[in-house]
Amino acid sequence: MRLNIAIFFGALFGALGVLLFLVAFGSDYWLLVTEVGKCSGEQNIENVTFHHEGFFWRCWFNGIAEENQPDLWKFWYGNQPASKTCTHAYLSPYPFMRGEHNATAYDSAVVYRGFWAVFMLLGVVAVVTASFLIICAAPFASHILYKAGGSSYIAAGILFSLVVILYVIWVQAVADMESYTNMRMKDCLDFTPSVLYGWSFFLAPAGVFFSLLSGLLFLVVGRHIQLHH
Repeated sequence: MRLNIAIFFGALFGALGVLLFLVAFGSDYWLLVTEVGKCSGEQNIENVTFHHEGFFWRCWFNGIAEENQPDLWKFWYGNQPASKTCTHAYLSPYPFMRGEHNATAYDSAVVYRGFWAVFMLLGVVAVVTASFLIICAAPFASHILYKAGGSSYIAAGILFSLVVILYVIWVQAVADMESYTNMRMKDCLDFTPSVLYGWSFFLAPAGVFFSLLSGLLFLVVGRHIQLHH
């Protein structure tokens, strides 16, 4: 009875991990950026540029700063203009930034994108393999399959955690916010960027947690079957 419960929760946590990974990496709200500034040719008007981006797409659209602005989260997700511009994220190695940048830093950003693309691909292979092994292992067919499936879930969790870590390093270290701000202030007065991590970013660590927890449960199940069956 206890073994059935462990298998049930292991499968449930594994499915949640896979679902969270798919939503996190398939959506474009890893990073939310608001740029506010008075630019040349515009008097007493604060233009606002809103960016949101993920691993595959980055989009932006313009607005006007208002004192009674609607709720930020509702504005990001529920009230965007149809005329917003989107492009492939891999064509923009820098997060949300526009303009010319140092070639060395550009190459570093490309390297970061290359590494997390490989880790993401390996993580997807690992989580699909884990799901297949667990399905083949039921019911109590082989402790080796349960252990292999659990190990694959743990490997997927580790790989996806590396993707999250690399993304944070990319945003915090590779992106030179000070230089970008100084560059934009040549044309815009009082230019102020605001950078936030979006809901897609926070779903990924949750998926990592459930994947690791599922992997540990299946390792325990495999060990129990080996000893008692």
